[in-house]
Amino acid sequence: MASVPAVAPQVEIATRAGRIAAWTGCGIVVFAATLPWWGESSWMREFVEIACYFVFAMMWNLLAGYGGLVSIGQQAFFGLGGYAMLVLGNFAGVNPFLAVPIGALAAALIAVPVSLVAFRLQGGYFAIGTWVIAEVFRLSIANIPAIGGGSGTSLTALRGIDKATREGLTYWIALASVVACIAGVYLFLRSRHGLALLAIRDNEMAAQSQGIAVGRMKLAVYVVAAFGAGLAGALYFVGNLRISPDAAFSVNWTAFAIFMVVIGGIGRIEGPIVGALIFWALNRFFSEWGTWYLLGLGLLAVLVTLYFKQGLWGYAQERWGWTLFPTRRRLLPAPAAASPVT
Repeated sequence: MASVPAVAPQVEIATRAGRIAAWTGCGIVVFAATLPWWGESSWMREFVEIACYFVFAMMWNLLAGYGGLVSIGQQAFFGLGGYAMLVLGNFAGVNPFLAVPIGALAAALIAVPVSLVAFRLQGGYFAIGTWVIAEVFRLSIANIPAIGGGSGTSLTALRGIDKATREGLTYWIALASVVACIAGVYLFLRSRHGLALLAIRDNEMAAQSQGIAVGRMKLAVYVVAAFGAGLAGALYFVGNLRISPDAAFSVNWTAFAIFMVVIGGIGRIEGPIVGALIFWALNRFFSEWGTWYLLGLGLLAVLVTLYFKQGLWGYAQERWGWTLFPTRRRLLPAPAAASPVT
């Protein structure tokens, strides 16, 4: 009597909500790409600004939410990306739009030697240490007269490009950066490297005992987060046309990123998206209130932390099961085996 081999159980990642979100997102991106042909320039400028905040927040979420490396000094790479773009554009004759990804790459390269210092620290010391590193870069840049010193300088390389072309190209680069950021993080988390990163976050010693190269993975995530921060910085100052050390290396960049991630939901791809939209709305309608606006942001963050510990999207996910970017693997029951063959 022969028998049919048992069918192995299958692992599923995709969900129906995820597939709907993917097709909807593609439609939104295609529609958004047409904005420079019919929209107002103020809309494009606002999108570029919030796109920079979002990319920066997504990279901080990857570093802290998924990697467990809580940094409050990521503005170091934001500023380095911006200044690298400025130097390439003003002094090396590189097209500033081409200099945006090159500036991000420069920030990632600088992150390698910086990590040798930062990774000697653990926990709260790592967080404070990254802030100190960012301040060192700020003070160093402020003492270089060739790039404006402490008062900063303007991006003169864009003078020969008309305003409509400049704003359209900046908008398209921002849109492409947002799409690439979401897709890149999502595909990474679905890979075995993403599983390794989550294992390191949950228990570093246990992950190392299972053969995961902890040091190499943490370095890779740190460098990728630096690249994203540098990309956001280079893009922001291409749109702003002026850069200064205080603006480029301000701790507010990391503070706002933490706000967006905490409000939306840390450790979730949807978290920075929701947080960025909420931050944009609050900034759009209440920023003119000055100090009261900042107090309101802090109060909102406290309330969300107290009553929605997983963030707003985390609460919706737990209550209704919404998952637009599924990364968890679900084990499906194996099909019933065929009857034995006699």
